Amino acid sequence: MTVFQIIALLITLTAMFSYLNYRYFKLPATIGVMLIALLVSAGLIGAGHFAPWIREGAENLLKQIDFDKALMQGMLSFLLFAGALHINLDDLNKQGGVIAPLAIAGVVISMFVFGTLIHWALGWLGFELGYAWCLLFGALISPTDPVAVIGILKDARVPHSLEVEIAGESLFNDGIGVVAFIVLREIAVADQHASVAHIGLLFLEQAVGGAVFGFVIGWITYRLLKSVDNYRLELMLTLALVMGGYALASVIGVSGPIAIVVSGLLIGNHGRRFAMSDTTRKHLDAFWEFLDEILNALLFMLIGLEILVLTFTRELFFAGLLAIPAILLARWVSVALPVTVMRRWRKFTPGTVTIMTWGGLRGGISVALALSLPAGHEREIVLVVTYIVVIFSILVQGLTLKRVVRALVKR
Repeated sequence: MTVFQIIALLITLTAMFSYLNYRYFKLPATIGVMLIALLVSAGLIGAGHFAPWIREGAENLLKQIDFDKALMQGMLSFLLFAGALHINLDDLNKQGGVIAPLAIAGVVISMFVFGTLIHWALGWLGFELGYAWCLLFGALISPTDPVAVIGILKDARVPHSLEVEIAGESLFNDGIGVVAFIVLREIAVADQHASVAHIGLLFLEQAVGGAVFGFVIGWITYRLLKSVDNYRLELMLTLALVMGGYALASVIGVSGPIAIVVSGLLIGNHGRRFAMSDTTRKHLDAFWEFLDEILNALLFMLIGLEILVLTFTRELFFAGLLAIPAILLARWVSVALPVTVMRRWRKFTPGTVTIMTWGGLRGGISVALALSLPAGHEREIVLVVTYIVVIFSILVQGLTLKRVVRALVKR
């Protein structure tokens, strides 16, 4: 199939699944689409026992789609910009003292806690996965996915201050997780030694460099927006910012996700306030909300269909089940420790630790990072277990988050 035919088929399936969810399932859009995709995948697997060509055709189609590149080098830039565009910078500044420790220390704590727990669990099940590989696993599964988190927070009615903390953390901690992933991949896969100086330099290049680069391209775009009053041209400039900025970030070696988040915050606040007319703001919001909904639905549909190309065994299934409480415990520790320390000088919403633990959803980014690992038995273990954790996170945590919030927060 040609690239156009593949895209056309995916968009058509996404539209059909979205329609079915809207008419019959009535679940949050992303969750409903993924659930239907899972049911379709299960049906194709079942049909494959009677007509193998049906499953083989579906598998061949999915194998033509590079999920890692499609998300990390395609959809992610648009989704992050759309998410950052609607976050109030004043609210973010007020919660910055909470978001920074959670985004940095939280990822590191979770990575070590989960890596240690999964190392014991896999060893108990008879899998051979070195500790460095388990830490690598922790690095890719610890960051909460901004795409999944922000999409589900819209329906959960979380208190505003806590919503800003969760959304802000999820927008930044994936960049920290990717840096940790890159370092640990060198150790686990390439068997290279990474010194503290090397890790520090890589962090500066990726995270700090990404933030500075994002501010620069955001400021340039802001000046361009301010100099014109034509909403079509201004929308085109924001598209250029997202696509060109993300592509250039990968060329110069800084974090594209962090760059796009920073530039999105600048355009969504300073740019919206001082560089746009009411007409432009109206069309900007409508355009990016529409694009965000399409790509969100497409991403979660792909997650649901990905089960067709994974190799599940009884042992890997049990490993995935053990990984679920392991990542929840790691998330709880990574939130509880910073929050306990910060309680000495700031007040938190009742139930913050529990809500942030249960609301720390994993999504496509974790799957994409797992798919980027080199072929081998280690990749197979990490990929299948990651997939099980992600499915549980979105379906179970995502669908019950509203109930958890209602139970813990008195309005």
